Amino acid sequence: MNTTQSFWRKCSTCKKEIGLSSKYYECSVSTCTGLRTGYVFCSVSCWEVHLPGARHRDAGAVEKKSPQTPASDITEVSAPKRIIVNQQAASSISTSSAAVKKSPMSNEVLVVVSKMKQYIRDISEMNTSEDVNQIISEIIRTECEKAITKAKADGRKTVMARDFK
Repeated sequence: MNTTQSFWRKCSTCKKEIGLSSKYYECSVSTCTGLRTGYVFCSVSCWEVHLPGARHRDAGAVEKKSPQTPASDITEVSAPKRIIVNQQAASSISTSSAAVKKSPMSNEVLVVVSKMKQYIRDISEMNTSEDVNQIISEIIRTECEKAITKAKADGRKTVMARDFK
C-alpha cells in the first residue's frame, strides 16, 4: 500500500487539495500563518471567505508556491507576491438585505435640523436651505446600509462604530 501523498496540503476553506509545486495563497496577517493556524488557500476567493471570521483590519492574500516534494520545507518557495483585495469587494461576499427592505423611516429626516443649522451657522455664518435635510438624511441612510453590510460580513447582528470606517 502506497502512503505517499500526491498533494502538499488542503485548502483551509474548501478543503481542495493543493498540489506539489503549485500556486497557493496565505493571509498576510501573522496570526493566520503561525504554526498553530497555518491557513493556506487554493484561491483568492477562498482567502476572502476567511476574512469575515478573521476580523482583520488590513489584510492581503500572499501568493506563494508549494514545495516540490511532500517532505520539503516551506522555506524553499518562490518570493511572495502580495495581492491586496479591495475591502469593499471582500465585504460584498455576504449579500446585504438592507437595500432590499423598506423602512417607514425611508422618507423621514434623520437629523436634528435645528442643531445642524446651528452648527453650519456657527462655523460659517451661513443659513441652511430646507432641502439640505433630505440630502443629509439620504447620506446617513447610505452610510448605515454600508455599515450593516460590514457587520453582516463579520457575522455580527450589531452595527458598531468600526463599521462606518
